[in-house]
Amino acid sequence: MSLVFDWSALAASTAGQGTGGTLRRVPEDFRVDEVPAYLPSGEGEHLFVRLEKTGHTTSHMLRELTAHLGVRDRDVGVAGLKDRHAVTSQWISLPGKVERRLESFAMDGVRVLETARHGNKLAMGHLHGNRFVVRVRDAVGTAAEAEATLNQLARVGVPNYFGPQRFGLGGLNAEEGLLVLRGESKIKDPRVRRFLTTSVQSMVFNRFLSLRLERGLFAALIAGDMAKKHDTGGVFLVEDADAERGRAEAGEVSATGTLFGKKVKPLTLAAGELEAEALAAFALTPDVFASRRGDRRLTRIFLQEPQLTPEDDGFTVSFTLPKGSFATSVLREMMKVDIDTSELPEDTPDEAGLESGPAHEGDA
Repeated sequence: MSLVFDWSALAASTAGQGTGGTLRRVPEDFRVDEVPAYLPSGEGEHLFVRLEKTGHTTSHMLRELTAHLGVRDRDVGVAGLKDRHAVTSQWISLPGKVERRLESFAMDGVRVLETARHGNKLAMGHLHGNRFVVRVRDAVGTAAEAEATLNQLARVGVPNYFGPQRFGLGGLNAEEGLLVLRGESKIKDPRVRRFLTTSVQSMVFNRFLSLRLERGLFAALIAGDMAKKHDTGGVFLVEDADAERGRAEAGEVSATGTLFGKKVKPLTLAAGELEAEALAAFALTPDVFASRRGDRRLTRIFLQEPQLTPEDDGFTVSFTLPKGSFATSVLREMMKVDIDTSELPEDTPDEAGLESGPAHEGDA
């Protein structure tokens, strides 16, 4: 199987032809508002700043801001990275001493929404998730069809696929990432190398999840699964799948997939067989990921506050996703088209795309 990202190779969780349609005709068609894990306390040596930007990546905006303020990159805190192809808002943290200088900062497409003091620097991953408001234009299917799909996703869950932003323009990042893992890449920048290898981990995870969907195991657990509790985040080994059926069907627990690395053990039993099949599809084995730390990722997520409004030529949909998940996985289910596989520029460690959270969940 090819290491090039392809939506058609990944099973959908919902039936139907989808609505089709066009995204991001203008930046205002795609709005992303960060949902913080906590709000600033009002006191402390750090200045929390909520910014809105249009037409800039988070990293580009921060380069301009730090140059104006005269602060080092390492003194700036950010919870997640946001794409340029949207109107986005997010919190950053700065040294409190720059508060006065911030008043003179001016950048086209960027504005300060609010500021407040806090006792600690903002860190990557310190967010609950993101709220998305997306305008779908030129839809062929009706808003009623889209709403039916949205309701099903809210009830059963959304496949937690890594979206095409993780794989770069043309979906080619994983191919170069495999060369990095094998010691055959000519790329020297360690940050770029780490980012490329996450694409290989992500490709294997997507295949594992697609196999579960193909075999009717999306909302189910099987022996050997490492399941995760949605309320507490606790992870446990599934030994008796029948005993866990009720909690899985109720959406209280879901299976996780392995982002392979030295700190994460492969799955066992029936789940291990499925995972081995996903690896074999790309002629890979767990040991190729020995340079990575590894992690676990939920196979399904649940929408919060989903809403849909009919429009003259389509609809507007809004929902909140937990950090680390992709809005494209929701939109692909509703539209049934190759979301974002050609429109977005090549991903880099500084451009996370429209992922609900940071580009990297630690050193996965």
